[in-house]
Amino acid sequence: MDVIKNVRNQKGSIMIERYTRPEMAQIWSMENQYQAWLDVEIAVTEGWVKEGLVPEADLQAIKEKASFSVERIAEIEEVTHHDIVAFTRNVSESLGDERKWIHYGLTSTDVVDTAQALRLRDANNIIKADLVAYRDALKAMALKYKDTVMMGRTHGVHAEPTTFGLVFARYYQAAVRDIERFERVAKAMATGKLSGSVGTFANVPPRVEEAAMASLGLEPQPIGSQVLPRDLHADYLSTIALIGATLEEVAVEIRGLQRSEIHEVEEGFAKGQKGSSSMPHKRNPIGSENVVGLTRVLRGYAVTGLENVPLWHERDISHSSAERMILPDATATLDYILHRLTGIITHLGVFPETMKQNMTRTYGLIYSQRLMYALMDGAGWSREQAYDTVQPLTARSWDEQLQFRDLVDAEAKITDVLTKQQIDDAFDYHWHLRHVDDIYKRIGLA
Repeated sequence: MDVIKNVRNQKGSIMIERYTRPEMAQIWSMENQYQAWLDVEIAVTEGWVKEGLVPEADLQAIKEKASFSVERIAEIEEVTHHDIVAFTRNVSESLGDERKWIHYGLTSTDVVDTAQALRLRDANNIIKADLVAYRDALKAMALKYKDTVMMGRTHGVHAEPTTFGLVFARYYQAAVRDIERFERVAKAMATGKLSGSVGTFANVPPRVEEAAMASLGLEPQPIGSQVLPRDLHADYLSTIALIGATLEEVAVEIRGLQRSEIHEVEEGFAKGQKGSSSMPHKRNPIGSENVVGLTRVLRGYAVTGLENVPLWHERDISHSSAERMILPDATATLDYILHRLTGIITHLGVFPETMKQNMTRTYGLIYSQRLMYALMDGAGWSREQAYDTVQPLTARSWDEQLQFRDLVDAEAKITDVLTKQQIDDAFDYHWHLRHVDDIYKRIGLA
């Protein structure tokens, strides 16, 4: 059973250490939260200097002296029960008369939402790099196993031949789409607002907001209320959930192909690793199962993000408590999943000979469609006549565990109209793979 350790204070927003990599934990730490808040406060002060309200000397004093203490903020918050008030009062303790410009004209969410965009930007840069590494791992598998024939399955049942490379080529193309999706929402989330208590810019003119956002490298949100529009966050979290679903598809495939009765692939198994506390022989696809479980969590975050959209009037804080959990967790979890699945793919054991052997387990029935078309094209039969001739032979082959080819060769209705060469061609898997190169060209993997 997983040991769950929740982290607060110095390490920040609630996240599970087991599923959080250090780079992401640092972004969502309390220290980094307050630094982002201070960066926003200073950027706004710079805007006021350009507006002619704040003396340049006061700005320089704030830049040189402004500081904070995570512990001291926690002490003040015990009294104020308001984190921004605790933060601004602690920062003011490090300043002289220039302290009056800290938080000048702002409301809490001006700082919180804008600073959150800064941290999301840093988290998104990590995720973008993760996605590229993941895509490249899929590409390497697609190219390496381009011509490795295996059984294609529909409904979990043998269908017709494909290649292991084509399986990964599909996942590669999904990763390309994932990158496009994520870049779109990451760009949309790189936005902030300083429009005040109900979004009217009553105390901070738009020029100050524009100057501050330029300094921070964010885009001003064209219009908002006291908060940024939460459909942005819902779109972002929904995209994370969708990316998770595409990762889950890969993990489910690996799990399925690692089953003992198939065993065409196997997750890497380290020296000294144990698969079971009771059964020494076990080698389980625990990494892929881990990915599947965590993608379910991502979908839950998407639901919460959607429910955060309809706030009362110009705002309430029903979204706030949820976002303190779901935004750090969603980004950290996606980062973890991408990193882990990339490692699984890179070290995946692949068994081409087993793939070929498994193709024979259904007595050659996988060539029934090709035989049907041979009768239609070579003998001029109707689809119905060909289908109704082939199907009884497939049923007998399966029920009596007889080789389908033997039954075909013994069926005069077929051998009277098709030559041995035509029947041989119908039972040749290479026919099914003749357009693999064309598919690879389509997706840029030629």
